[in-house]
Amino acid sequence: MRVKEFSFPVSVELLGDTRVITRIEGKREIETSSPPEFRGTDATTWSPEDFFVAATTSCLAITLQGIAGRRGLPLQSLKVSGDGTVGTRDDGRFGFSRMAILVEIKTEPGHEEQARQISREAEKTCLVAVSLALPIETAVEVQTAPASA
Repeated sequence: MRVKEFSFPVSVELLGDTRVITRIEGKREIETSSPPEFRGTDATTWSPEDFFVAATTSCLAITLQGIAGRRGLPLQSLKVSGDGTVGTRDDGRFGFSRMAILVEIKTEPGHEEQARQISREAEKTCLVAVSLALPIETAVEVQTAPASA
């Protein structure tokens, strides 16, 4: 049996201060800076910490959408919000200590339990979330509305 393996090369170059430019071949460059909490001077620029939480929440949303599509869940809307907490961890190091995620799903009546089940499955299979060594507390809210004609 052949094991799948993928590579995601990224390069980062210092622009000055706490600003860097991140490059991936064939994609738009992204300027990144430290957040104001860590001496960053531009609160409007995405930070590595922002991307960390965004990577987790967007991966969960994309994974959930993919499973929902394969399982036939009528997904009317999906919103995933995340909040990462940084502080002193149990191992004494300063870093992300936990993440709280809220998954909001809107589906047709009668599909509520399927939506919850797919959300749990997405949590277990989201590549980014399963790669993290921190607790992720996920809450799921399911709303229903009749299918639009």
